Formats: sequence, C-alpha cells, structure tokens
Amino acid sequence: MSLKEIFCQDKAIDILQRAFASGKWAHAYIFAGPEGVGKYKTACEWAKLLLCKNPIIDNDFADSCGSCRACQLFEAESHPDFNHIYKELREFTKDGKGKPPPVDLPIDVIREFLIEKVSTKPTLSQRKVFVVSEAERLNAHSQNALLKVLEEPPEYCSIILLCTRLEKLLPTTKSRSQIIRFGPIDEEQIIEKLQQMNIEEKQARYFARLAQGSLGAACQWAELELADANLYETKKELVSSLADYEIADALSLAQKLLEKSKKIAGVWTNLDEATSKTDINRRAAKTLVQIIISALYDAMNLNVTPTKEAINFDQKEQVKKLAGRFDAEQSAEKISDCYKMLHWIESSVNEKLIFEKLLLNLAESDRMTV
Repeated sequence: MSLKEIFCQDKAIDILQRAFASGKWAHAYIFAGPEGVGKYKTACEWAKLLLCKNPIIDNDFADSCGSCRACQLFEAESHPDFNHIYKELREFTKDGKGKPPPVDLPIDVIREFLIEKVSTKPTLSQRKVFVVSEAERLNAHSQNALLKVLEEPPEYCSIILLCTRLEKLLPTTKSRSQIIRFGPIDEEQIIEKLQQMNIEEKQARYFARLAQGSLGAACQWAELELADANLYETKKELVSSLADYEIADALSLAQKLLEKSKKIAGVWTNLDEATSKTDINRRAAKTLVQIIISALYDAMNLNVTPTKEAINFDQKEQVKKLAGRFDAEQSAEKISDCYKMLHWIESSVNEKLIFEKLLLNLAESDRMTV
C-alpha cells in the first residue's frame, strides 16, 4: 500500500503532503476520527515515507519508494526504527507476564515501549516513528508521563496518537500535538468495497449503514459473514424478536443473545488472532447492542422524519411495529440505555447481566404490550 491508496481521506493526506514538502512536519500528531476510517493505515504509510531512504515525488505528491532497505524492512514488519504501541504489549513488560489484557493503555507499556526507546537514536533511518493505537485509552498517568517527550522530543522522533474520542485526551496532550481529523467514509464507497469482497448488495448496504462511515467495521462484519458467523441472519432474527418482544421473553432472549455473542466471538477469534479474546468478546457483544440501537434509531426516525433512509431498510414492518410501541422520546431514552450498556461492556461487566438489563429496560414502557 502507499499514501496514494488511502481511502477517502484526501484532507488528511493533503495536510501531511504539505508538511513533507516544507520539511516542517510536526514531532507529534493526533489522528482523530471514528474507528475504522483509515487512521492506522495512514499512520503506517506516513511512517514509511519518513523512514524511506529514497522518497519518490511525482506531481508534487511524495511517497515511499517501496524498494529501499528501509521500505523492505517496513513491509516485513521488522524496521528497527518503527514502533507500534498498543495495550496488549503489557504481556511483554517487565512485570506484565501472565496479567490479563488491560482495558486501558497501561503506563508500563508507555514507559517501556515509548519513553525509554525515544532516547536512543535511529539505527537504520534518519528518524524514529512511534504509533500509539487507542490513545483514548491513555489514562491521566500515562498521558502525564508522555508530556516531557511531547514537550522536548529529540529532533529525530515522530509520535502519532490514534484516537477515536478526542475528549479523552488531556488539554496538555492536545496542545503539544498537531490534530489531523479523519472523517467517515461515504456509504456508497463502503458498499462498493464490500461487494468486491463478494458480499451481496442487500447485506453490504446494511453493514455500510450500521457502520456509520467506518469502513474498517463494515469490512470486519463482512469477513465474519464470509466466515459463516451468520451475522446478517442474526440481525434479522434479533430485529424480529424486538418487534414482537414482551417482558416475559426477557431472560430467554438475553440467553439467546449471549449464545449468539459467543458464536460470533468464536469466529472472530479465528479471523483476528492478534487481538485478545477479551477484546473480541467485547466487540461481539457491542455488535449485538449496536444492532439493537439501529432498530430503535430507525423507529425514532419513523416517528419524526419518516422519509429518512432506515438502517434496517430490509425489515420495514418490524421497524414499524417498534415505532408503534415507542414514540420518538421513548426510543431516544432506550437508545441512551443501550449506550450505557456499551459502557458496561467496556468495563468488563458480565455479558449475561448486560443483556438481561438491556432487555428489561426495553420492556419499561406504558405502551409496551405485556
């Protein structure tokens, strides 16, 4: 891949190109935007360009040559001056062996894999590049530990923080970095990409709408579908169950959701061996909650702006039933409850409890048939 091939992030690429042309790129960047819109790929290609021995400039567009020793090592994921920092590295810290995968990005990881390595000069290229994934998971201690590096970095050092929730970063962290914003990907372009993966048009459109502009999320769901996780059929069953849902069904439906979540997680684990099982379990559970949110969102819109395109366009009758049970305000309240459950999932609360609580919350309405 190259910078030219980054999908639908022209503004971000243009900022980086102008910086490279002037020779005055920032020592620290924050790539901010939704998950799955190309932040990591852009960071990698930008790092590859900074580390390249013979950059190519074609029509004022700079890119890595792809053939020098630095580029070859980068492609082989063994460049000594490139460092990818992520929370699962905790296992390889001095005191982290055997500890469970963390929710936050631990200070030990930042100290041992970034701060301690910054002081050593590059060994192959003229620069060292550090890419920090999920920077929103940096707690206050980790961010404060980074401040000195951000304030007085060595001239050869470049740090890129990838962040989905900019408000989670301290003002001091943001003020010492250049923020580059990444936007959502157009729905039609996501659909086109999924169809190239052999996903049927109806399923591709649903995944694209559910992803809300995240190409990465849509592609993950498409890969699950191709691996027989039956995610699309699961969503149809779930939306149908919600349309006819009664409070007496709460516990049985919660158990069904738990079983579906485990099945999806099992397939997901086989597809993504680099991610911890704990995180994959969270992602699977969050996907099912997102499906519920999408149905409630459609119901809310049907009561407010009935001409708006639905996410669940393929289940109009079921959405209509939900809209008949919840008015717009009630739907908004239920959506808020679902987002609380997403927070519970991130906090590693028992999944069965989460699904039971969510479904009982959905039954709390004077207009719900009991």
